[in-house]
Amino acid sequence: MTICDFCPASPERGPCFFCPVTKTASSERPPFSPSPQFRGENTHIGVFDSGLGGLSVLRALHARLPQADLTYVADSGHAPYGERDDEFIIERSAHICDFLLARSVDAIVVACNTATAAAIHLIRQAHPTLPVVGVEPGVKPAVARSHNKRVGVLATPSTLASEKYKRLIENHGPGATIVPQACPGLAREIEAGELNSPALRDLVERFSAPLREAGVDTVVLGCTHYPFVAPLFKAALGNGIDLMDTSEAVATQTARLCAAHSNENVTSTDLRTHQSAGEIHLFSSGTPQHLADVARHWLGIQGQVSSFK
Repeated sequence: MTICDFCPASPERGPCFFCPVTKTASSERPPFSPSPQFRGENTHIGVFDSGLGGLSVLRALHARLPQADLTYVADSGHAPYGERDDEFIIERSAHICDFLLARSVDAIVVACNTATAAAIHLIRQAHPTLPVVGVEPGVKPAVARSHNKRVGVLATPSTLASEKYKRLIENHGPGATIVPQACPGLAREIEAGELNSPALRDLVERFSAPLREAGVDTVVLGCTHYPFVAPLFKAALGNGIDLMDTSEAVATQTARLCAAHSNENVTSTDLRTHQSAGEIHLFSSGTPQHLADVARHWLGIQGQVSSFK
C-alpha cells in the first residue's frame, strides 16, 4: 500500500511516505483530516519519554498545535529505557499514563521508541477510547527516500531487539538493505545536557563508522534523543546522508486524532473543564531544574517544572 493508513494522502499530494507513527486503537474510524485552522484549542495533550529525548516531539507538537496545553513527563530518574527490561518499562509507562490521566489529558503521546515497542499496546488495551500516539523508527519513509536502498537504523538495543521493530523490517524492509546499529550509552550521554562533549562525539563516531562502511545513504534516528545530536551525526556520517526524524509526522498524527476527538466530544454547550492557552507543564522524576534548563537552552521552551515520582 502506498497511501498511509492513518494520515491519508489526497490525490493532489500523491503517496504519503511520512507515516512512521503507530496506529491508534480507534483506527477503524473513517479517515479524518483536521482543518488547518485547528491549532489545539480546548485540548490537553500528555507526552512522556524516558528522559529528555521526547522534548524533540514536544517541540513539534507545540509548533503544530500552539493553543494546546502540553504536559510533559521526563522519567529521567529511571532513564534510559533502552537499557531496561520490558517489565520495568511497562510498569513505568502505566504509572505515567495514570498520572497524565489524573491531569485530564485528552490524548497521550508516547514520545519514546522503546516505550512504544514495549508498552503502547497495553496502554491502548487499558484505555480503548483514548487517542494514543507512539513513535517508531521511520524505516518506511527512509526506504522510500533512499537512492541506493541502503538504510541505517540508529536505535537503542531494546528497540532493535523488539518484536515491533522486527515486524517493521518485515513489512517495509524488503527490497532494501537495512543496517541496524545499536547505540548503548548514547541516550544516557545526551541526558547530561552537553551536546558537544568529547564523550558524546566519541560515541557518535563509534556508531557512525559501521554505517559509513556499509555505504548507507539514509539513516533513521530511531530514538527521540538522537535528533538533538543530528549535527554530530551529519559530520560523522559525511556529506549527502539523509537523516530521518519522525517528530513532525508524530505531531501531524496527533493533530488529526485530537481534532477528530474534539469534534466527537465537544458541542456548542460543552464548556470543557480546561481552556487551552498553549501552556506547557514539565515534570521530571530526576532533577526538575535540569529538565527546565535543557528545555530552555535546547528549545527555548519556558514552562512550569515540578517533581514527579
